[in-house]
Amino acid sequence: MTAALRALLCIGLSLSPRTTVRGGTTQNLRIWAEPGSVVQWGAPVTLWCKGMLGALEYGLYKEGSQVPWERRTSLELRDMAMFSIPSVTEQHAGKHHCYCRTPAGWSVRSDPLELVVTGLYLKPSLSALPSPVVTSGGNVTLQCGSDLGFDSFILTQEGGNKLSWTLKSQQSTSDSFQAFLSVGPVTPMHKWTFRCYGCYRQNPQVWSEPSDALELLFSGLSRKPTLLTQQGHVLAPGHNLTLQCRSDLHYERFVLSKEGAGDLPQCPALQLQAGLSQANFTLGPGSHSCRGRYRCYGGHSLSSEWSASSDPVDILIPGQLPATPYLYAEPSHMVSSGEDVTLLCRSQSPMDTFLLSKEGAADPPLRLRSESQAQWSQAVFSMGAASSALTGTYRCYGSWNSSPYLLSQPSEPLELTVSGGPEDHLLLPESGTRDGSMPGLQWNNKVVTWVSISSSLLLLLLLLFFLYWHQGRIRKRDVTMKNTEAEDRVELDTQAAAQKGDQDVTYVQLCSRTLRQGPAAPLSFKDRALLVEPSVYATLASTCPEDVSKNKRP
Repeated sequence: MTAALRALLCIGLSLSPRTTVRGGTTQNLRIWAEPGSVVQWGAPVTLWCKGMLGALEYGLYKEGSQVPWERRTSLELRDMAMFSIPSVTEQHAGKHHCYCRTPAGWSVRSDPLELVVTGLYLKPSLSALPSPVVTSGGNVTLQCGSDLGFDSFILTQEGGNKLSWTLKSQQSTSDSFQAFLSVGPVTPMHKWTFRCYGCYRQNPQVWSEPSDALELLFSGLSRKPTLLTQQGHVLAPGHNLTLQCRSDLHYERFVLSKEGAGDLPQCPALQLQAGLSQANFTLGPGSHSCRGRYRCYGGHSLSSEWSASSDPVDILIPGQLPATPYLYAEPSHMVSSGEDVTLLCRSQSPMDTFLLSKEGAADPPLRLRSESQAQWSQAVFSMGAASSALTGTYRCYGSWNSSPYLLSQPSEPLELTVSGGPEDHLLLPESGTRDGSMPGLQWNNKVVTWVSISSSLLLLLLLLFFLYWHQGRIRKRDVTMKNTEAEDRVELDTQAAAQKGDQDVTYVQLCSRTLRQGPAAPLSFKDRALLVEPSVYATLASTCPEDVSKNKRP
């Protein structure tokens, strides 16, 4: 006869007419666990069964177990019994009942105690969508997820309420399993901290390790900070990622939130000049774990509320998909200013979206849905009228909807050149660079040469004009001086000319310093005939002191 059968016979023989094992439970019998009914694998736990005064014996039974009852008697505690389990295993997980035996017989069983053993599987993830920082009175969606294919997720709330929800899992497109729960309205009056577990249908009381705790934070009405990335939105694998949260308000701390992640790293603010405060969050080398959408918040040390959310920043990891798209420009990669230009990104591998990034640009990459074209997947990026702002180096990537932050290999770089702008309008014809025969650098050199030649010619003309003007002034001054000297040195002597009368002609030769006097040569008959009118002669007196002294008579 087995021990279980002997126990059943014992119960049947001990029942009194007033006691039955059927038909519900008794309010005088209660079972509970310390420190709790959810126990980590290998940890100790104590089950207590409280019955009626005068109970002689207590028994513990687990549903579905083939192990006989455990019995405890106590002379000191006649109304309760203690069942100790020094190290919990998965064999202890399940629903437990307790009984007690009085002189009148065995009681009915207690309400069940569900003993849960955790830690047998890897922990799932727990996140809040869109962010664990919510406004007071708003709702938030909690997401449990795992790649282990759990049939159910259990979401628990820590704190005074200790609520729990059992959620049926759903398989996503990326072969992971997840479940969602909308919570709200939430207010700062209570602390909202959650954990998530996963379990299988055949062992619903055997759970995984708990997820990391997720605490909801509340944002206020203060102005949002700015979130910047120093490495750009497309982060090459292996490069360190640093996100900078800054504000012109005097925040004393910042918190960084990643969409779909539960942890919220906090960092004290650095107070900069001009009232700026900022914090740097270094997330380590670029990998799968760094991808995603980030936001940041600012806060004060004496307040539990945070600021409004910053604008989101997406971090993309290239080289994670087995494809390399092609990028080319229409009508050409060298276009004139004002001409419409289009960039096409194509891939032979199926892609859901394409992204176009410009080297050195602070803006996030452009993203377009893929279109099927024959055996290609492609996206057409219309850039509009070309201008100097479009000049630069471009690359494109492909991505899948199941992992929008993981990209393909980058395309070959495309150098887009725009010419014909205001800076080279003087020299560049309208179709000067359409065929690429005149690169922009050569035209810039021609502009510089033309300006240099023009400047040189202008300076030469100014110099010639100055010389001509200066020489004119010198000539005018010389004529004025000669006229003045002549008036000072020449003196007409009309009286001397009258006294000489018919005497022989006398001539003088005027030099710069002396006066020479001598007899004139006699005129021939022919020359005398030419003289019609009498000549008038004048005696010129030198103003030089030495000449006057020589010609002075004693």
